[in-house]
Formats: sequence, structure tokens, C-alpha cells
Amino acid sequence: MTAPILAARDLRIRFPTQDGQETVKAVDGVSFDVEAGETFGVIGESGSGKSTLGRAAVCLLRPTSGEVLHRGGNPYLLPSKALRQQRRDYQIIFQDPNAALNPRMRIVDSIREPLDILGAGSRAQRTAQAMAMLEMVGLRAEFGARYPHELSGGQKQRVNIARVLTVRPKLVVCDEVVAALDVSIRADILNLFASLQGEFGLTYLFITHDIGVVSHVSSRIAVMYLGRFMELGPAETITHRPLHPYSVALLSAEPTPLPSAMRTGKRIVLQGEIPSPTAPPSGCRFRTRCPVARDACAETEPEWREVSTGHFIACHFPGSLAAH
Repeated sequence: MTAPILAARDLRIRFPTQDGQETVKAVDGVSFDVEAGETFGVIGESGSGKSTLGRAAVCLLRPTSGEVLHRGGNPYLLPSKALRQQRRDYQIIFQDPNAALNPRMRIVDSIREPLDILGAGSRAQRTAQAMAMLEMVGLRAEFGARYPHELSGGQKQRVNIARVLTVRPKLVVCDEVVAALDVSIRADILNLFASLQGEFGLTYLFITHDIGVVSHVSSRIAVMYLGRFMELGPAETITHRPLHPYSVALLSAEPTPLPSAMRTGKRIVLQGEIPSPTAPPSGCRFRTRCPVARDACAETEPEWREVSTGHFIACHFPGSLAAH
């Protein structure tokens, strides 16, 4: 049986606070598999650990404990040269398209930079490949001579996509890649990701706080809260029949383009802020904001269990909020 292209096994990533007195539990015991060719979505509020998880997936952050596995192997057990080669197959696109580009470099130079570092072929060949990728993401050749400040936000993100594609990765982590873009541009970028997936055989780990975005692109979705997964399952199940109260609350917050009198669902407003990751609540981490929390939620940590084929949840009383 072929190993997943990406997997995590009880992955934990912790950071010391500035004073060194406490530890931030950014990712705290996450396990999952991503199969080749799929789009695996991760959704949650800011501070839930999504971006830390994405950086760990491409070896930008070393796990404190547990493992990140690339095709069944631990990349950190590889010699340094083999690890550099391995990381070519695992790339990341960041949220801010402005910060990801050097303002003093022409667009063609930014796209060609990964090839320059690899030293692949002649400079002319690398430039030609960079220009080909520029056109692949829907930008005319003339954009290659421009500088980042001469491009719109959507165009800059296309440039970042083109730069990643120059090394022909197998998996791409998309970390809030449309969050900084106008709503009118988001659909174009998402459609571009879909077309490139078919063209290059890509696998995506798609990180976002927008359930509308993740449901549009993902085959499976994991709902993350305070460093842990609350629910994981097929996109159709998570977006239409969620069982965890946190998933239900996120779904209810999704804007509906209808007058208030025509809306059938009632928005669930979560009280309070997400707790500090230095001292997560006992038992269920969501219990301090959960509208249906009971005594058992504070006393015992809910077991991560499969409630139906491919649908996992960590909740003592799944479906209780939907029934209210």
C-alpha cells in the first residue's frame, strides 16, 4: 500500500514565551494523513495553530515531539543534502503576497530565484522556464519586467504561485492564500489552484479561516481549535452535517446572501476569546466557549473517535448543538 504523501503522528510544536516562564502549545497532538492528489483543508480561528501546522508540514518548523512524515519517512532522519532535495517536493505559499516578494527584484527574477539557487541549467534556460510559469498562472510575458509595486494583490499572488511551481513540487501548503485579496479576485485564484492541480498533479494542504473557501476546494476538512483537531471528515459532511459544536458555530458564522427574513438558520455567537495556548482548559479545550458544555467536558478529555466512515470527532456529546 502506498504511503500518504504527507502524514502527522501525534505532532506537537511548542514555543517558549519571551520571559521563558511558560510554553505555548501551538500544535498539541495532531494526527492525520493526506493522500496524493487530494486537497486537505484545515479551518479554524486565528490562534488555533493552523499556520504552525502548515510550516511544520514543509519542514520550516521542527516538531517538539511526534512526527511529520513525507511518503512514510521522517524527513529529519535524512542527511542534510537529501533533506534539501526532499523539501523541493514540499512547498508553501504564504498569506501576504506583498511580504513574500522582494520589492527590489523584477518579477521574472523572483520567479527564477528558486532555479538560480538550485543551479539548474543555464541562466537563459531558467529565465525561459520562469516566463513559462508566469504565463501558466495567467499573466502576460510583459509582467516579467515589472516590480511588485506595479502589480495588484491578485497578480502578486499569481507570481508567488508561479515561483513555487518552478521546482515542480508534489505538495503545496496554501496558508490563507486568498485572505488578503478582494472578494472579486478570490474565485479566480481558487479556480487557478484547481486547474493547476490537474495540470501538475498537485496535492494541497489548504489552510484558511473561511469555511466557504475551504468547502469550495477541499475533499476533506479538519476543524482545528487551540492546537488540536475537533472534527475531521469529508467536505460534504463537515459543511452540511457537522457534529462538533465548534464546527456548527463556524458554519453558522458563514455569511448568507439573503435578507434576514429569508434566512432559516440562526447564527451561533461564541462568547469570550480563544483561551491562551500556554494554559489550555482541562478536558475539552472548547468547553469554555461551548453553548452545550456539561460537567463531563471539564473532567475528561474527549476521545478522538470515528463516528462514521472517514468522519472523526473529539466530543463527548456530538450533535447536541445542532439538536438545540
